[in-house]
Amino acid sequence: MEASYVYSKKRSEFGRQCNFSDKNAEVLIEILPDAELSQKFIEMNPVDKGIQCSQEMSEHEANTERYRSETHGMNHTEGGWPKDVNPQEPDQVIRFRKKVEKEDVYIATVHKLGNIMEHCIKQNNALNIYENYFDDVYLNASEDSPSAKTINVLKDINDYKRSVAYLSWFTDGPTKLAVAYCNTEFQSQSLSNDSYIWDLNNPNRPELILKPASPLVCIEYNPKDSHTLIGGCYNGQLAFWDRRRGSLPVELSPVEHSHRDPVWKTLWIQSKTGTECFSTGTDGQVFWWDVRKMSEPTEFLYLDPTKKQDISCAQGAYALEYESTMPTKFMAGTEQGMIISCNRKGKTPAEKIVAVYPGHIGPIYALQRNPFFPKNFLSIGDWTARIWSEDIRESPIMWTANHNHGLSDGCWSPIRPAVFFATRLDGTLSIWDIIFKQKEPALNIQDETTAIGEEELDTKRVEEITRSTQEQFFETIERKLKERELREKLAMESAQTASIKQLKNEIVLDEEEERPISSDDEQDVVEREGEQCLQTEADEPSEAVQS
Repeated sequence: MEASYVYSKKRSEFGRQCNFSDKNAEVLIEILPDAELSQKFIEMNPVDKGIQCSQEMSEHEANTERYRSETHGMNHTEGGWPKDVNPQEPDQVIRFRKKVEKEDVYIATVHKLGNIMEHCIKQNNALNIYENYFDDVYLNASEDSPSAKTINVLKDINDYKRSVAYLSWFTDGPTKLAVAYCNTEFQSQSLSNDSYIWDLNNPNRPELILKPASPLVCIEYNPKDSHTLIGGCYNGQLAFWDRRRGSLPVELSPVEHSHRDPVWKTLWIQSKTGTECFSTGTDGQVFWWDVRKMSEPTEFLYLDPTKKQDISCAQGAYALEYESTMPTKFMAGTEQGMIISCNRKGKTPAEKIVAVYPGHIGPIYALQRNPFFPKNFLSIGDWTARIWSEDIRESPIMWTANHNHGLSDGCWSPIRPAVFFATRLDGTLSIWDIIFKQKEPALNIQDETTAIGEEELDTKRVEEITRSTQEQFFETIERKLKERELREKLAMESAQTASIKQLKNEIVLDEEEERPISSDDEQDVVEREGEQCLQTEADEPSEAVQS
């Protein structure tokens, strides 16, 4: 039965808008279930069907030739040397090498390894191992510009702010820092002698206050015992601290056996006990010490470039350099701009002063060997940083252009062989990467805390200070030259006076042989010689004052 409904509509109402209205529901048709059809309904059983769309594959196997492998190993003592051979002693090393080189096994092994190495060398010569397979590939790697940021600021807790003379990092990790505070210029008010050990996790207060007898110019942690430190004082003494025993020094060198000028550098040296160090200052002397007994130095050396070990010719030093892999060698940077290479075990004065490297026109404030290439070393002085080779003594192999401000310190990077750092008197830290740039620093960092009282850096004031520093530097050089000329002149005059006296004595002796001298004549001669000696002594100070 088909449901339908017919409605009529006028033609004039075609296309008009429909207006609907509500209407009650009404049933149009009702279809009831058919019982006969229900009896004919049969439920269909489910049927599973599947299809395969992937391609049919065949399996193949192959077995390559098998190589037998063996495991080999070796045991060796620390350093690769036998237990009874000390690698720090050259004589024992030479004897052991000669003994091994005479063995038949050594000769056969070298011959066998030589054939293998020769085959590898020929193979490298036949093939281009540096061939570039990706010439057409553009490497889109953006390099970040070098940058640095300030992590901590450690300020002097003293009321009168002093300058930092030296820094030494804690040997067991970059968490602590020993700082020596010393103002080397004359000050009218009495300043504190305290120096501090800072903990970077607590930068507000120092962890320990060191109380030396005189302001510290340098300080160094012991690389074998991080609880002990050695410091050089402004009055020439050396002080030894053990942090476990408080702020006062445990040992102090006596004044009569110490340096006569400030101790500008002290370093720990390689030893079995870990208690030996050496120091230098502007008095031109190098002292070796054992901190267990600091009543007097164990050894000494004069920094005499003439290789005569004459204290009058010794040059004062500001910098020392020591490498633990070369325990008998060290270098010193002097006031006159020379680098003196020394050998502690030299038997004669000429053997103790190995080489002299002239180059700087002013004092050398920093000296350090490259940690990756020990034959190359860095020197900081006047307005330049210079890189030297131990085999070339005439001139440095590289140096920077003159800076507008003098350099005060510098060092190599411990992780990158071509990077070194230099500090300037205007508060700038320059980072040089000689592979990346040779004519200018890769990065300059200006100290953000340059002014005391939260003021900005006054450029004019810095220029005035730099100008005055340069004037003082040239005045010091001129004064030292005048003093040297005066000493030479006085020495020449004293030698002439001595020769004249000797000549007069010879003439008097000749006259005595020719004629007898009466007691009155002898008294006249003695009085006349005494007057001449007094006149000579009175003339010498006046000439010195005129010079």
